[in-house]
Amino acid sequence: MSTAPLSAPRPSPPMPRRAGRLFALTGAVVGVIYGYDTGSISGALVFLSKDFDLTETEKGLVNSILVFGSILGALIGGKLADALGRRAAMLIVACSYAVFVALSAVAPNVEVLDAVRFLLGVAIGISIVAAPLYVAESTPARIRGASVAAYQVATVVGIVLTYFVNWGLSGGGHWRWMLGLSAIPAALVVIPLLRLPDTPRWYVLKGRTERAVEVMAATDPDADPHAEVAAVRAALTEESGGSVRSLLRKPYARAAVFVVGLGFFCQITGINAVTYYSPQIFEEMGFTGNGQNFLLPSFVELASLVAAVLAILIIDRLGRRVVLLTGIGTMAVMLAVLTVVFSAGKLHGATTWVGFAAILLFTAAFNFGFGSLIWVYASEAFPAQLRSTGASVMLTADLVANLVIAQFFPSLMAKAGAAATFAGLGVLALCALAFAAVTAPETKGRQLEEIQDYWSNGGRWPTAPEPGPVGAGPLGGSAASPASPS
Repeated sequence: MSTAPLSAPRPSPPMPRRAGRLFALTGAVVGVIYGYDTGSISGALVFLSKDFDLTETEKGLVNSILVFGSILGALIGGKLADALGRRAAMLIVACSYAVFVALSAVAPNVEVLDAVRFLLGVAIGISIVAAPLYVAESTPARIRGASVAAYQVATVVGIVLTYFVNWGLSGGGHWRWMLGLSAIPAALVVIPLLRLPDTPRWYVLKGRTERAVEVMAATDPDADPHAEVAAVRAALTEESGGSVRSLLRKPYARAAVFVVGLGFFCQITGINAVTYYSPQIFEEMGFTGNGQNFLLPSFVELASLVAAVLAILIIDRLGRRVVLLTGIGTMAVMLAVLTVVFSAGKLHGATTWVGFAAILLFTAAFNFGFGSLIWVYASEAFPAQLRSTGASVMLTADLVANLVIAQFFPSLMAKAGAAATFAGLGVLALCALAFAAVTAPETKGRQLEEIQDYWSNGGRWPTAPEPGPVGAGPLGGSAASPASPS
């Protein structure tokens, strides 16, 4: 890779002080907007369904069309971020959010709303790829982990906000305001994006080494920018050559099955049924009035936020498997409780609140297990040259399952009934639990090379050499015993 600029660069705008933290803050704001736009339809759908006289299938399409767009956006997001730059991709996302959210708020009919939400979904798909990339590549090493985690937490914060906004606007049925409010922060976040540079990694990718050094010096004043840029260049060389076809061949096929399965089960077990349709679910439980049906989901998402933060705090102490299996197991139990609750017929009194508690714990358990670990496992399972490809394949499986839930959940609730619908999700959760129990390794304290040896060795940790006489035998090899607790 050439280290000289490809062409005479244009004068670069001066970088703001503490640019690294501004990168992280900007990414977090985009995460909040993404979370809000994902969840805002849950309240708006109650009222726009009446205004547009929607069938259950049409309700599902209003949600699933967004996921269709997200799949397309996720597929092109990586190439767009590589070709135009991470910053340019983020500007496209922010401008698209502002425009398409505003247009959805003034849609005259459901056909226009579906078309606009498809385009909004494309922006969301690009955001899913570009925003974590932008944050991870731009923030100093000492705050990188916290910055990326903060982006994930910011997404949950956005979902929490949407429920409180929906509750506040539900009295007048203002669904257009519910959908349109996030256009304001989306437009405002363009301002810091225009002031910020692209990431050092992208500048190296394009051969603009001098600019990469400048940005590295501004974002992390404590680091040696020349050494850091050299490390980035070496890493890019190592990461070249990954392809989807490589994932299907040994020794990576087992890891690919694990990561794709995890991505699929993450969504097919129904988490976005709660995110998209919670007011309808609470109405089915027997809660009456917009106050309860819109406010209660806010407390559900607050519990999810607490669970996500708790997982971040303990994941490296208890281990990946414990956290993942506890989360999925709790989801399965709560789905069984919901099946029993809805089987009781007309709900009232204590039974109604048992159903609410089950929804709350189900959602919190998802964020504790699947939500906190899916990207960790995706980043650990593959060598550097396949890491981004593996993550993209997993994301595609995740979005396809999300599409199924978004489209068919309301129809299933209407035709099969709530008890049968949640029983089906419970069976899928048990399948997810069995899949994770069989395939998920405990990677706490392991080096990435050890984890890749695990997959190359057929899903078994390589055996350490037998101890021999002092001074005899091989000195190298991967450790076979589990790492000591951190």
